[in-house]
Amino acid sequence: MYLKIKRLIDIVLSGLGMVILSPVFLILIVGIKLDSKGPVLFKQKRVGLYKKHFHILKFRTMKIDTPKDTPTHLLADPQQYITRMGKFLRKTSLDELPQIWNIFTGEMSIIGPRPALWNQADLIAERDKYGANDVKPGLTGWAQINGRDELPIDVKSKLDGEYVQRIGLRFDIKCFFGTFVSVAKSDGVLEGGTGTKAKEEMASDKETNSK
Repeated sequence: MYLKIKRLIDIVLSGLGMVILSPVFLILIVGIKLDSKGPVLFKQKRVGLYKKHFHILKFRTMKIDTPKDTPTHLLADPQQYITRMGKFLRKTSLDELPQIWNIFTGEMSIIGPRPALWNQADLIAERDKYGANDVKPGLTGWAQINGRDELPIDVKSKLDGEYVQRIGLRFDIKCFFGTFVSVAKSDGVLEGGTGTKAKEEMASDKETNSK
């Protein structure tokens, strides 16, 4: 029953979000275009509900000459590819805003496990243990407010599994407002997607330039 209510909440909030945040979108679009050559948005193949692939939308944060299909943390020097505007977008997580459209169309939810990259076989397999691939991926979730990029795969998957077990309106609200606190503190944001806890990650949850 809650999943139907959850979908209704997603439609209403994402619809309102696109309208209310339209001035922010416009400012960011201008900033991206003035800062570097290339498209404003990019698409990236991710794993959705029941491991079905879909294309997530993000604001472009990397230069157009970035090696394609290479996770950020596997680049020799990620900093040389990230644009000035991109650094700001990543630090504030504003690069994720276009996913409001993914939410509106039903490919994602506001709250849920972050969608894995299509080639993150280890993360996908680990999530299978907890049923985390059987819920709609989210813009933010329980793992995101408890470590984000710093988390190794096994810990991240367990937190995603905990979300599956506790899914409900009260817990979604907790994750929603916890996200604002996490973003304000830039908790768990590691440029390039690596850290002492994340060295075993085969792919980053950050942008891989696909253009």
